[in-house]
Amino acid sequence: MKSRMLFAEALGSALLVFFAVGTATLSFGFKLTGMSTSAGVVATALAFGFVLLVLVYAVGPISGYHVNPAVTIGFLVTRRISLTDAIGYWVAQIIGGIVGAAGLYGVFHLSSSYHKSMSLGADGFGKSSMIGVNAAGAFIAEVVLTFLFVFVILAVTRRASNATVAGLVIGFVLALVHLIGIPIDGTSANPARSIEPALFVGGTALSQLWVFVVAPLVGGVVAALATQFFYPRSEDKTSVASAHEERTA
Repeated sequence: MKSRMLFAEALGSALLVFFAVGTATLSFGFKLTGMSTSAGVVATALAFGFVLLVLVYAVGPISGYHVNPAVTIGFLVTRRISLTDAIGYWVAQIIGGIVGAAGLYGVFHLSSSYHKSMSLGADGFGKSSMIGVNAAGAFIAEVVLTFLFVFVILAVTRRASNATVAGLVIGFVLALVHLIGIPIDGTSANPARSIEPALFVGGTALSQLWVFVVAPLVGGVVAALATQFFYPRSEDKTSVASAHEERTA
């Protein structure tokens, strides 16, 4: 059963990177939205939100569909997942993301319009930021963006009665954080989503990667602590996002 859960996390991460990061690359790398930065931001934000929304319903009942180390650390801190399972999830998420990024890399390299300056959706600050935000600004932004994202997930998945609308809420909040985050630093809120493009792009994206790994994890921990404060553990009920607890009991 655990192998199915881990495969679901890997598959979800691969599809998230391929579709959402792929949309970002098409919008900003291939300039398919023309000279309109706003159109690219909206298209990318919706892509992230939509792919997460549909996959929550498709594979959520199997693994809880974290597909994000920051979400997993939130579940770990709130004691909804064991350390052993969390480590397995993190490994699966990173491997899945690498597969998704490799697929994108392969597809785009077969295009005559591809050139090395395309970032493959990598996050960044300084010259890599649309507004020139520095490392500190990017770090703060990622903590806040991830806090909102993980806090909403932990809150909405507390009760089984929320399962019907959970996917919608989670998809919408991911789109929301991308709408403001893309101009700031590209938006991570997900270390796995940032690691894979940086590995293929290298250079500045790789040297700046630490911000997009550490800050989202910090945001996830803060979100978990806030969730415990607002929603005591004694009030929690089994939900779609903690389905693995039932399956491993």
